[in-house]
Amino acid sequence: MPKVTYEKDGRIARITLNRPEVMNAIDDDVPRQLSAAVARADADDGVHVMLLSGAGKAFCAGYDLTYYAEGNGAGEVTQPMPWDPIKDYRFMWANTQHFMSLFRALKPVLCKVHGFAVAGGSDIALCSDMVIMGEDARIGYMPTRVWGCPTTAMWVYRLGPERAKRMLFTGDKITGREAAEMGLVLKAVPDDQLDDAVEEMAARMASVPVNQLAMQKMMINQPMEATVNATQRLATVFDGITRHSPEGINFKTRAEEVGWKQAVEERDSGTWDWTANEPLPKTNR
Repeated sequence: MPKVTYEKDGRIARITLNRPEVMNAIDDDVPRQLSAAVARADADDGVHVMLLSGAGKAFCAGYDLTYYAEGNGAGEVTQPMPWDPIKDYRFMWANTQHFMSLFRALKPVLCKVHGFAVAGGSDIALCSDMVIMGEDARIGYMPTRVWGCPTTAMWVYRLGPERAKRMLFTGDKITGREAAEMGLVLKAVPDDQLDDAVEEMAARMASVPVNQLAMQKMMINQPMEATVNATQRLATVFDGITRHSPEGINFKTRAEEVGWKQAVEERDSGTWDWTANEPLPKTNR
């Protein structure tokens, strides 16, 4: 069973993250299969628009922490010390480029977010050209609290520096409604109207000739392309450092001891001191 499915529906290529049993969490295969689907759609003269979504209850829960935090995955996201930063960088940079296939494709990508798009899942969504969310869906990058830096850096390009800092200094999750008001996504609609809103937008864009769509996308993306590569390289280096810092090692150790769900709860609630690797005094919370 493919972990990313592809279906051509008239002028629309439907690309779907397909690990619903784990909320479409990212493993070693998902980034590669995603970029392959994007390349397939981009090469098809009959496709005008890509529609990216997630199967099941959510768009994407981010990296599969059972696979990466409790285990290690093929990329060895936490290595024995002393760690090899280039080995880490090579693995994460490849994933970043797979996600960025959405941005670099000639044809527009419309992303539908229901449930949530968090951590690495937000990286995928925000590499799309436009995002429509359900009003009650959630988006955020909680690993900025410990054990992560968003390697695509799309937060700053969509929000500007101050609002990006508001999100990445806290690791908060916000609703689709808040994300639209902040300018992070195109718009949010009531959850029961999400499918119709996305289909209407996809059909409207699909009525435009491919060359017109491609030229507009390249022209609009050009100012970002002038700096995005350098920003993403820095973010990818920092992502590796966050996982091999004292706090990052303590987070992985804690996840191995108590399971990733409890470790994530302690991270997101701000109840754990990751430097000392012990509960944070209540006066400091």
